[in-house]
Amino acid sequence: MNPTITRRTPVTTGAAATALLILNQTTDANTERDLIMAFFTTTDGTNIFYKDWGPRDAQPIVFHHGWPLSSDDWDNQMLHFLGQGYRVIAHDRRGHGRSDQTDTGNEMDTYAQDVVELARALNLKNAIHIGHSTGGGEVARYAARAEAGRISKAVLIGAVPPVMAKTESNPDGIPLEVFDGFRAALVANRAQFFLDIPSGPFFGFNREGATVSQGQIQNWWRQGMMGGAKAQYDCIKAFSETDFTEDLKALTIPVLVLHGEDDQIVPIDNSAHKAIKFLRNGTLKTYPGLSHAPFATHPELVNADLLAFAKA
Repeated sequence: MNPTITRRTPVTTGAAATALLILNQTTDANTERDLIMAFFTTTDGTNIFYKDWGPRDAQPIVFHHGWPLSSDDWDNQMLHFLGQGYRVIAHDRRGHGRSDQTDTGNEMDTYAQDVVELARALNLKNAIHIGHSTGGGEVARYAARAEAGRISKAVLIGAVPPVMAKTESNPDGIPLEVFDGFRAALVANRAQFFLDIPSGPFFGFNREGATVSQGQIQNWWRQGMMGGAKAQYDCIKAFSETDFTEDLKALTIPVLVLHGEDDQIVPIDNSAHKAIKFLRNGTLKTYPGLSHAPFATHPELVNADLLAFAKA
């Protein structure tokens, strides 16, 4: 059974309406551009939601969101790179956002296979894949097994590789009890848990002098509550215990690693500073004082670095 695509009418509300305005301002009569919301069905029958905006002959940039969010987390970057002439794509990971609320397959091998099938269904070539947090792990696992010609570069932002959890081989990792606490909090009161994370460490809003954005907090909560509780529960194990070391070692494409130095979710010493040592063609850039989500709190900084890397 091959992946199938079910297209919906072009989106015209919310962030997509803004994107449509940009398109109307920048499109010439000879360039085919679409704003598509669609689903594709994986070989195991899971319906995956995705957005696919921009010229079909432009270089694709594929965005991979973090836990427990959705493709909406990339609204700013989608619009920015759309305006730069790229084809921009983002999907809701299985169990998250508008995709099927799966009770199985919520682990990295399946996540990566879903991306393999998405790239095949959309016939993506020489794509740049950008992943945040759990999405960075997904990018690493996908890139290591991508079909020839599908991926040209990768970016890991606040990403979980090489491995988060404390193990015998990773003695300075985060104790498993921390992630047990995540699971317990999700079961006890998911709605409150999904307010506490963005209100505190995720964006660094718990730091003295931080400029708190209620909109970002509410948007994080909105995205999280769209997803399936079982899939989000399972994903905690996926992002914390998956070892991406061999994936990183296997990559020969250019990889840009971006990380906030005050990341309270994925501490930089346990992630980016280790990951860069395994990459054959990696570049590390860190942001002093910034949080786990610098692309959300300081998009002007991150977008400039992403664009420079894309054009290099």
